[in-house]
Amino acid sequence: MVHLYYGMGKGKTTAAVGLAMRMAGAGGRVVFFSFLKDNSSSERLAMKGRVELIKGRESEKFFSQMTDAEKAEAREYYSEKLREIMAGCCCRDMIVLDEAGSAIDCGLIDEEELIRLIDNVNAEVVLTAHEASQRLIDRCDYVTEMRKVKHPYDEGAPARRGVEF
Repeated sequence: MVHLYYGMGKGKTTAAVGLAMRMAGAGGRVVFFSFLKDNSSSERLAMKGRVELIKGRESEKFFSQMTDAEKAEAREYYSEKLREIMAGCCCRDMIVLDEAGSAIDCGLIDEEELIRLIDNVNAEVVLTAHEASQRLIDRCDYVTEMRKVKHPYDEGAPARRGVEF
């Protein structure tokens, strides 16, 4: 089955991490990869030793701050990383692709290829996204939209370690 947590509300990655930990707690083999994030998030520390954490790029600029050459390099990197992860799924029970929707939105991975890869794996797949196309929503079995009602960011508050990252 394929799970999608999307929307502008808080909790998408948190939900994906919770599901990954649940599967790991049940004895399942889980792989977790984040697009467009470095390797410093607190959830990675909590999952270490319980979940196979695929290391991403060490330093990650916001996509809007990347040069054209950096964007091209990121496209190549993330497309290849996606293929590698999905090719190795035969020995995993769950694959979490955090921020897959953002990678699609930025043109770093191809949505059609992602769906084709998902269709050819025998594992639970968990995706997170800010936005999701109707095609992606239709492909998923579980779809949860996170809607922001209120957030401290709206008042200019900075992200807090342990809460937002």
